[in-house]
Amino acid sequence: MTDAPFRPFETALDMDRTLALLRETLSGADDGELFLERRRGEALVLDDGRIRTASYDASEGFGLRAVNGEVTGYAHATEISEQAIRRAGETARLAVGDGGGVMAPPPQGTNRVLYTDADPIAGQPFSVKVETLREIDAYARDLDPRVVQVTATVAASCQEVAILRPEGGLMTDVRPMTRVTVSIIVEENGRRESGSASGGGRYMLDGMLEPADWQAKAREALRIGLVNLRAEPAPAGVMDIVLGPGWPGILLHEAIGHGLEGDFNRKKTSAFAGLMGQRVAAPGVTVLDDGTMPDRRGSLTIDDEGTPSGKNVLIEDGILVGYMQDRQNARLMGVQPTGNGRRESFAHAPMPRMTNTYMLGGQADPQDIVADLKDGIWAVGFGGGQVDITNGKFVFSCTEAYRVKDGKVGAPVKGATLIGDGATALQHIRALGNDMALDPGMGNCGKQGQWVPVGVGQPTVMIGGLTVGGAAT
Repeated sequence: MTDAPFRPFETALDMDRTLALLRETLSGADDGELFLERRRGEALVLDDGRIRTASYDASEGFGLRAVNGEVTGYAHATEISEQAIRRAGETARLAVGDGGGVMAPPPQGTNRVLYTDADPIAGQPFSVKVETLREIDAYARDLDPRVVQVTATVAASCQEVAILRPEGGLMTDVRPMTRVTVSIIVEENGRRESGSASGGGRYMLDGMLEPADWQAKAREALRIGLVNLRAEPAPAGVMDIVLGPGWPGILLHEAIGHGLEGDFNRKKTSAFAGLMGQRVAAPGVTVLDDGTMPDRRGSLTIDDEGTPSGKNVLIEDGILVGYMQDRQNARLMGVQPTGNGRRESFAHAPMPRMTNTYMLGGQADPQDIVADLKDGIWAVGFGGGQVDITNGKFVFSCTEAYRVKDGKVGAPVKGATLIGDGATALQHIRALGNDMALDPGMGNCGKQGQWVPVGVGQPTVMIGGLTVGGAAT
C-alpha cells in the first residue's frame, strides 16, 4: 500500500476500456456501478499500563453491481485490474437476464465539502499516539485511588472511494475517521464497576490528543464508574421514563430509524409500512436523518452510490413524511433517492442506511421534565440494544440511570433495561426538552451483517409507560 492519493484510473485501469466493460455488463439493466475503494486503519490500545494492541490494516478492491428490478447481481475482488473487472462483470450480468431495463438517471453531482481529505493516520507521529495513551493512563489513575484499571484507545482510518457510472461520470470521496476512548474500572469494598467515555468524527487526531480533550473523557469515565459503585438494583415494572439528551438517541435510532429505511417499507416488513402521511408520533415530534453535517461521524459527501447526502425529514410534527432511500428502493417505490445508499466496503452491495438520525428539541426545560416524573427512571446512558424491525419491539440496557420519585432524583440504579416498541413509544412522548444534543461521535450500526458509522441525537424526552426490566420490587 502507498500513501499517495487513490487514483485507480491513473495507476491500474484504463478509463475508456473500463467504462466499456461496465456498459457491457449493465446493458439492459436498470442501474449499477463500479465501486472502487482503498481503506487504511490504525488502532492503538493501552490496557493495564501497557500497549496491548498496535494494529494497522490496509485493503483495496472493487465491487461491480448490476440491478434489474428487485434483483441485484454483485461481484467483488481485491485485485483492481481489467481482467478482474471483466470476470466480475460476467457474474454480475447474470442478474440482468434478458435485459429490457431502462437505466435510471445518474446521481446529481456536488461540489460540497463536509470534511477534510487529509489522512488522519499520518497526521500525528506514532510515538505521539503511544505517549498520549500513557499520559491518559497516568492521569486517570491519579484522579482517584479507587481506579484499578484503565483502557484507552486511539484509532484513525481513511477510506477513499471512486464510483464509476455507466453514463461516464466518476465520483470520488476521501473519508477520514478518528476516535479516542477511555474506559475505567473502579473498586471499593470488593465491588467493581466501570465507566467509559468516547468520541470522534471525520477530522484529524490533533485536537483529540490535546490534554483538555482526553482529560475530559477520563473524568467522565470515572464519574460514571463512581456512580455505578453506589447503584442499587433497578426496579421492574411499567413506568414513565425520561431519556437524557445526546447519546440516548441510540434508542431512537434502533427502535424507529431502522423501521423508516426504504427496503423494509417497500417489502412491507416494517411496523411503519403503509403509514405515509399518517400520525405515527405525538404532536411536536420531528425526526430527521441528516448526512450533510460537517465533520460528523455519520456524514457523507456522497453516499456509496454517488448520490449527495441529504437532510431528510422523516417525521414532521408527528406525521410520517419520508423514508430513507437508496437508488434501487427509491426507483421501485416511485420516489427520489435520499443519499442513504451505504455499504460497509467494496465487498458489500449498498442498501438504505441511516447517517445522523436525530429528534428536534422542544420548549420544555429539562429540569422541569425530570421534576414532572412522579415514579420512574431517568436514563442518561445506554449500552447495547436490539430491535425487531417487523414489530418495532426493542430492548435496551442502561449504563447510567437514576430512580425518580415525585420529581426528586434518587439513587442510581444498575441493571435497568427498557422494553417497548418504537411505534407506541413515539405516540407516548409527553415532553421534549430544549436541549437537543448530538452524541460525541461513537456510533456504529449493524444491518444484515454490514457495519457503518452513524450519529444519533435527541433532547431530553419523557416517554410514558415503558416496561423496565430489573430486580423485582
